[in-house]
Amino acid sequence: MSEFDLIQRHFTRATPSAALGVGDDAALLRVNIGMELAVSTDMLVSGTHFFADADPFLLGHKTLAVNLSDMAAMGAQPRWALLSLSLPEVNETWLQQFSDGFFALAQRYGVELVGGDTTRGSLNLCVTIMGEAPQGAALQRSGAQVGDDVWVSGRLGDAALALAHLQGHIRLSAPEYAACAPALHQPQPRIALGLALRGVAHSAIDISDGLLADLGHILECSQVGAQLDFAALPVSATVSRYLGQPPGKQCALSGGDDYELCFTVPSARHAEVLRIGAQLDLPLTRIGKIVAGRICIVHDASGNPINVETGGYDHFR
Repeated sequence: MSEFDLIQRHFTRATPSAALGVGDDAALLRVNIGMELAVSTDMLVSGTHFFADADPFLLGHKTLAVNLSDMAAMGAQPRWALLSLSLPEVNETWLQQFSDGFFALAQRYGVELVGGDTTRGSLNLCVTIMGEAPQGAALQRSGAQVGDDVWVSGRLGDAALALAHLQGHIRLSAPEYAACAPALHQPQPRIALGLALRGVAHSAIDISDGLLADLGHILECSQVGAQLDFAALPVSATVSRYLGQPPGKQCALSGGDDYELCFTVPSARHAEVLRIGAQLDLPLTRIGKIVAGRICIVHDASGNPINVETGGYDHFR
């Protein structure tokens, strides 16, 4: 099978919202009047971001999901994607399952694949995602203000705990792993939440490298600090059982792969945030507040600072 046959068979779908999709030197896109284009890209590398024997359907889902999560953090409506693949060989069964997972999620959020590239090499997956937000309305990292409440969506730590189990750092029972694994292999991008937070949140980010690392980006860009309540962190029953152990604590605070949203909102809009959560049937939890200064302090139930060994994932450390 040639490169072009591969693209035609597995990655060419109708793109009604694009003036021109897959098959030419470039796609042609029409951005709606009054909207700004939000663009982000993420690369997943075999052995770094996923295991070589990862389920291809779930990997197709995750490849797009981690990029959709960036659109959610910006409060942008996802529209189009580019997909570049480096493949060690042409395995049609693998490609069909991967594309099925990718397009199932793409269809759910109305995303059209409008181009990309394929080449031979070690397995690498790279998506460029494009979305729209009204001019001046996109959520950013730089808007947090002293007095804001710090919120997170969903639950923290499940994905990191499942990964720690697979890496042999901790041993989970079969039911415990089954409860945590979906967060690692099939994260759910919080697109609806990001859209609902436009005009409500002062800042937002998605939690990909760990709560402390990603909240740290908000603090740095906004030139503020934060105080967090460790007991308030929303965790599953499985993660809760391991919070007394270093791996459990690290998973909740700095494990990464959550793909939930962390955002800051004026304290006066507390009830509004709860209404948004109820409307979306998504738990939203206040975990702290923005303060003056440039550091983030996590307090235990007695108000004492908690020592955290690592702040989050870093590819070069």
